[in-house]
Formats: sequence, C-alpha cells, structure tokens
Amino acid sequence: MIATRVCRGRATRLNIPFHVASQRCMSSSAAFRPVNLSYNVVDPPAGCEDNRPLVILHGLFGMKRNWLALSKAFARDLRRPVYSLDLRNHGESPHATPMNYDAMATDVLHFCEAHGLTNISLLGHSMGGKVAMTLALSPDLPKNTLRDLIVADIAPARADLSSEFQGYVKGMVEIEKAELSSRQEAQEVLKPYEPDAMTRAFLLTNLDPHAHPVKFRVPLDIIGPAIKDIGWFPYAPGERVWEGKTLFIKGTKSKYINRHNIPLLSQFFPNMRMEELDASHWVHAERPNEFKALVSDFIA
Repeated sequence: MIATRVCRGRATRLNIPFHVASQRCMSSSAAFRPVNLSYNVVDPPAGCEDNRPLVILHGLFGMKRNWLALSKAFARDLRRPVYSLDLRNHGESPHATPMNYDAMATDVLHFCEAHGLTNISLLGHSMGGKVAMTLALSPDLPKNTLRDLIVADIAPARADLSSEFQGYVKGMVEIEKAELSSRQEAQEVLKPYEPDAMTRAFLLTNLDPHAHPVKFRVPLDIIGPAIKDIGWFPYAPGERVWEGKTLFIKGTKSKYINRHNIPLLSQFFPNMRMEELDASHWVHAERPNEFKALVSDFIA
C-alpha cells in the first residue's frame, strides 16, 4: 500500500522502492514571477554518495508522471537523485501567464535554488528541451548550477509550432464544449484532429479524473494562445553561448531537428554532440533502453 501526504514547501515521501517523492503545489503566481513547480524525486539506493541531481523537463501536454519509469531506472543505474518536474500549466503545477520560455526557465531556476540543487544534469524533451536550453543560455544563471545538458529531439530554432498542435488544442476545446461523460466519448471527438490512437491516449492523460463532465487539467485558455510562443526561442544565434557539455538526441523519423536547424546546435552549444535513435519525436518513449543508455553514458 502506498502512503501519501500533501505538504506545503517540502516533498511528500511515498513508501515505494527508491522512495519516490511528490509535491502538490498549492500556490499560484503573478505574471513574470516564478511559480512553485510540482515534482517527483526518486532517490538512489541507500549508501550512494553521488548527490549530483538529474532534473527532467517534459514536453507540451506532458507531465512528470510520464517520466517515472525512466526516473527510477536513472536513479538506480546512475546512483543519484532524479527530479521530474511539472512545468507551469501542466500536471499539478499552478496555472499562470505568461507561458513563454523565459517564464518557464525562471520557474525551473527557482525550483533548483529552492531545493539547493547545483551541478545539475538537465534533461528536456521537446518544449522541455527549449526550457532547458533557455535556462542554460540565461545571463542570470548562477555559476555551478548546470553541469551538463541533454536535449531530446528539439533545436534552439525560431519556427511556428507544427499545425498539429493547434489541432490538438482545438480538439481538446471541442471535448470540453461537448460536456461528455466518458473518456471513450472524448476519444471519438479527438479522432478528426489526431488519427493516431497512441497520441490521442497521450493527450487524454491530461483529463481530470474527478471532473464530470469531462474536463482537462491543463488550462486550454492559456496554452492555446501561447502556441506561437512555444514555437519560438528567446535567443538569436550569436546572442548567447553555453560552453558546457551538451548532448542532443534526435529521432531519425522526426523533423524537429533537421538539416536547416542543425547548424544552430553548435552555434549556441559549441561543446555538443548529437546522437540519433530510430524513433519519431517521442524518442524516450519509443526507445527507452537506448535512450537511457545514451543519457547514462553521457552524464556518468
């Protein structure tokens, strides 16, 4: 049996292997001020002396719980604590504006400072990858905050977000307008906007299990207008450089890192290398063992 407690200002320890911890955040935030991010932390096996943390940032419509299995594996194999965060307007974190990369990076830095984390290995997928890169390039980043950076299938490019994401938001809004009573009904409404069953299932993980009629936990009224900002990147080539060790992991079937934006990687992150996995944009979900091996070898 899992025992949980919701606490203010500290993590909630769960009595399961590796001591998975969780914090449900209670506060909201004014614009341009950091919010207190909800998180899980998986502690390494007892007796481990490596306190350098791995911090994981999910992508758009993702959440910390999507990374739980990999977090456990990283904590076990790397023998260090692993934190996975809910970014603002996702999961159990507060709903707040603006939803842009400067604000989200500020939230992450606030989290790291509040928890005394330094020499961090920071891993971000998709939108979370852009948050991670924004933080690394920030002129306000304190020395010794980041040790290394792992970016999964996204480039530091300025481009419109794929039109499919606008379709996702539109379909999710239609679900809420329809005042449905079941997840299956929501699946049917979403089909014209996303034909792939696995992607629909991923989007529907954002449903509030306690809401009747069906409603999403993510604030669509904030995320919808922010789609343009999510496609953007706050820095131009030559404006900022981070000299730390950086790994980009590209899905060979994905277009998010491509021949047009690959030159940007080394312009922002000169101490970088890129590895490829036979996968689409969801590299960590489709190739979890290979993904874990690449990350573990890089930060070990």
